[in-house]
Amino acid sequence: MPNKIENSKVWFWVILDVVLMSVIVLALISAKALWRYGRSVQPENTIIVSSEGKTTAVPDLAAVSFSVVAEGSDPVKLQNDNNTKINDAIVFVKSQGIEAKDIKTTGYNLSPKYVYSPKTGKNYIDGYILTQSVQVKIRDFTKIGVILGALPKKGINDLNGPNFSIEDPDKFLNQARQEAFKKARAKAEAMAGYAGARLGRVVTFSENTGGYPIPFYAEASGFSKGGPIAPPAPTIEPGSQDVTVNVSVTYELE
Repeated sequence: MPNKIENSKVWFWVILDVVLMSVIVLALISAKALWRYGRSVQPENTIIVSSEGKTTAVPDLAAVSFSVVAEGSDPVKLQNDNNTKINDAIVFVKSQGIEAKDIKTTGYNLSPKYVYSPKTGKNYIDGYILTQSVQVKIRDFTKIGVILGALPKKGINDLNGPNFSIEDPDKFLNQARQEAFKKARAKAEAMAGYAGARLGRVVTFSENTGGYPIPFYAEASGFSKGGPIAPPAPTIEPGSQDVTVNVSVTYELE
């Protein structure tokens, strides 16, 4: 009989411990859920401020596109002539320190040239047009003018660029963003102080990018109606661009 009583006591305390642990766990879960709900409820006393951050971005990448456009009656000869000119231009570009990863063929198009015959009322092929295009990324801006000035002498008869851009635009956006939030905080603290209140936590915020770094286009070519000429190397100025970030922040007032 004593053993049965002892066993009953042990089971009583085990069951009691389980019940107590369950109650504690449920209480913690409920408290966490209530805390999350409280955090999600929009406070009645808030203040909304807007601010702008700005930084200046200087392009560090230039893209130049060039092509050889030619017409002829023999497509094979046309391809051989064009390939020679394009390959010569690429060899020259590489000699200026441009790496292979920054040279990309963007187009190779051979198409027939149709002419309408009034006598037969039909179109017939009067030759072929071949266009080969390459894009080059230039990181050393001192090479831009040299490359633009020399490509026409290599047989290039269609030249566009440079197209200036920022290789890592997020870096400048982060700088502008940091300034915008810093100014928003200072503005909100001043306004709360004027009202005799104290600034609390951030409730919500939003961002609008007003000046994301975009490509800046410039044009340079060395051509005349008589064909390629050898002009002096052009002077290229990349310029700069303002990058702006506008933020709107809602603070709780305490």
